[in-house]
Amino acid sequence: MSKNQITRKEALKKMGKYAAMTAVGTFLILSPKKAHATSPPDPGGDPWD
Repeated sequence: MSKNQITRKEALKKMGKYAAMTAVGTFLILSPKKAHATSPPDPGGDPWD
């Protein structure tokens, strides 16, 4: 086995971590109530008016 090859067990472990991070990111992006609560307040309307 060469240096840059990994075992099936290691690959599954890495994919599990990636899937968990993706799920958390997707939840944060698609949760409108949380996204609205963490967005900055309106700075004062349309600057082009």
